[in-house]
Amino acid sequence: MFAAQDWVDYELLDTGGGEKLERWGNIVLRRPDPQIIWPLVKETGIWKNADAHYHRSSSGGGNWEYRKQIPERWTIRYDKLQFYIKPTGFKHTGLFPEQAANWRWMMDKIQASGRRIRVLNLFAYTGGASVACASAGAEVCHVDASKGVVQWAKENLQLSGLGDRPVRFITDDVFKFVQREVRRGSKYDAIIMDPPSYGRGPNGETWKLETDLYPFIETCMGILTEQPLFFLINSYTTGLSATVLRNILTLSLGRKHNGTITCGEIGLPITASGLTLPCGILGRWES
Repeated sequence: MFAAQDWVDYELLDTGGGEKLERWGNIVLRRPDPQIIWPLVKETGIWKNADAHYHRSSSGGGNWEYRKQIPERWTIRYDKLQFYIKPTGFKHTGLFPEQAANWRWMMDKIQASGRRIRVLNLFAYTGGASVACASAGAEVCHVDASKGVVQWAKENLQLSGLGDRPVRFITDDVFKFVQREVRRGSKYDAIIMDPPSYGRGPNGETWKLETDLYPFIETCMGILTEQPLFFLINSYTTGLSATVLRNILTLSLGRKHNGTITCGEIGLPITASGLTLPCGILGRWES
């Protein structure tokens, strides 16, 4: 288990009954989580007095119930990085705090490399990994198909005082972008990706992780330098095993490049119980 242990502004306070109670800075949110299948031991005052509570609808989606007025968005800090937090209509906040375990790993790898590193961040969302890599001195290309989250990522970079760093923000279909980079002969020392379980492109293209992930990784290998630094896959797809990621990385990166492959769950420590909440899986290849 790779757990994000060194947060100050974020804390997973308690879990139970299909929900988690989280502190984001000085604001407490109560949100559903499908991994939490154990009961809530006691619904104490802190549970009842959460600043906002997301209620899932039986027909899909859901809505926020606000117990008090909170800012439309606010900031939290991780190390020297800063991010805007905003409750969205799909229960998310714009940041996955468990990814701090990856941010720390990537920053350490980049700083220890002793050379200029070009990073490609695919399905890059609001840019947690992009900001982390830029802070470590890397040149970053951030790609996501959503214009809104790309703008959010730009604002996170500025908020962290890194607006002058060499970061390109691209709003584009990730697969088409990578194919064009192959044709252009572009090269990257590190690739990060967080592919969805299922997706549909603007022209009706479909993506299914179980059939398309391996071919996509093979395509991405065409834009890696001869001495790549790392290749990171994150996944929140239910039922996908970390061993599957290990097999995929072994058959692709492992056949061409010497290095180490590490796979496992990623999670968050729970303050009240001392347990760890699993949040997804990761696969890392590193030189």
